[in-house]
Parts: sequence; structure tokens; C-alpha cells
Amino acid sequence: MDNEQRTAVRKAVIPVAGLGTRFLPATKATPKEMLPVVDKPAIQYVVEEAVDAGLKDVLMITGRNKRPLEDHFDRVDGLERTLAKKGDEEKLAAVQHASELADIHYVRQGDPLGLGHAVLKAELHVRDEPFAVLLGDDLIDERNPILPTMIRVQEATGGSVVALMEVPPETINLYGCAAVEQTDVEGAVRITGLVEKPDPADAPSNLAIIGRYVLSPEIFPVLHETKPGRGDEIQLTDALEALAQDPDSHGVYGVVFSGDRYDTGDKLSYLKAVITIAGRRDDLGEDLNAWLADYVADRRA
Repeated sequence: MDNEQRTAVRKAVIPVAGLGTRFLPATKATPKEMLPVVDKPAIQYVVEEAVDAGLKDVLMITGRNKRPLEDHFDRVDGLERTLAKKGDEEKLAAVQHASELADIHYVRQGDPLGLGHAVLKAELHVRDEPFAVLLGDDLIDERNPILPTMIRVQEATGGSVVALMEVPPETINLYGCAAVEQTDVEGAVRITGLVEKPDPADAPSNLAIIGRYVLSPEIFPVLHETKPGRGDEIQLTDALEALAQDPDSHGVYGVVFSGDRYDTGDKLSYLKAVITIAGRRDDLGEDLNAWLADYVADRRA
């Protein structure tokens, strides 16, 4: 296996078919991925992360009422002409940036049968190449990207790679959990087992799966055979567990993430993302941080 020629990772898959029920009523008519984080929708940060890792072929797995995502990454001639006539070059560049980021494709998931089912919908586009999966709810701090390391590990091993993060042991029941062992692959551990949302007393570790994957095409035949699991959905975790246990596969590896991550499907985490990102910006940070200091002081008084 070590001497075989491997295909470079070129494509990213972003499942965006979820209903966003945690943000109702805001998401009744607006896709959750289009909620703004300062002045860009959350989904744009995810696409930019993929592009920064060298993945400019992006497939979004969509559902009903997701048309605004397609519109956002499309050209808007009337708006661009108006901005050009006004001489507003900064806003014009920002609008054009979204439409020029990547070669973006779309396919409907249809039935909401889980993340594993969403990944299966990418099979015809991905074919026999390794590919990245980025969940639209997770924003990864651009100062500490994880995808480049995951891609390097995938290309070195030929296996599938999962992003892991240490969480407080008492919260592991909120995540998929990995059992791991050390490996000689730089920056990676080998995954020996995966458990979806285990009881903390039964969890093999406090390493939680977060929303970044770099998958071998070996995943597709396994997903075809994976029966619905938790929530009566086809779980990607179950398919990865099967690969991890298969001695004839290239295996499943983990890269432990140590940077900042925000779950934009969670209200508090979403607010933290907005404040943190705005607080680092040259045009907003100084005034926002000063106001926050005064606000916190007033609240404590």
C-alpha cells in the first residue's frame, strides 16, 4: 500500500440540507448557513476555508429552500453595475469575491436521511478520488487551519481522516467519540473505534469528532451497506467505524485540533463567533472591544 500512487485531494463537499431548527424563527425563510457572521454569511467562511486549503472544486449538498446559497455565490450584474457607477470599489470587490471563490456545484439530497446519506449524494461528482467534507455549522479559526494537515495525512496514508477535539469528559455524550492509538504518521493518531454520543462512563476517550473530514473513496461502498442507525439516519460515523475495523482498508486516522471552533448552529457559540471575528477586524475591533469592556464593567457594577 505504501508504494501505490495516490490521487491528490482536490474536491470539497459541504452538506447544507439541514433545516436549522435551533435558530427558528430566524431560519423559517432564511437558510441557517446564510445567517451573517459580521458581514458575510456563515457558509462563505466555510467555502473560503476549503479554497485556502487548495480545494476549489466545491459540491454543496442542498435541500428545499436553499436557493439563497446559490444566489449568494452567483453573479449579480445589476448590483455590480450600481456599485461600479457609485465608485464603491470596496463593496464591489467583496460582492465579486464571493462569486469568484470556487467552482461550486449543487445537488439536492432529497430525503433527509443523515450525514452519511448526504455524503453518498456526492459519489457521482467525487468518483474515485479522496475528498474533504466540511460541515457548514462549524467555523474554524483561520489562524489555525486544520484541513492542510488532514489532507497531508490522507495523502500519506490513503485512508480517511477525521478532525478530533478534546472536550470535557462530561460533555462527550454530545459528540461522536474516538478510540485512538499512536502512529508513526506525523500529526496523526490512528482511530481504532468510533462511538456516536456515548455515555461519559463508557466513552473510550474525550476526543470528539468535529465537522471536518478528508475521506477516501473507500467510504462509498461502505455507506451503501450502512443501515440507518441513531435517529433512523445513515450515520457517517458508523461507516467510518466499519472502515476502522476492516484490516483490508487503508484505515481511519485522526488529527487533533487545538484552535478555536464555533458551532454556528448553537446560539451562544454563534454570538461568540460574531464577537470574536468582529473584535479582530481592523475596521471594527478597536471600537467593539472598547464597548465590550464598558458593557462588562457596567454589568458587574
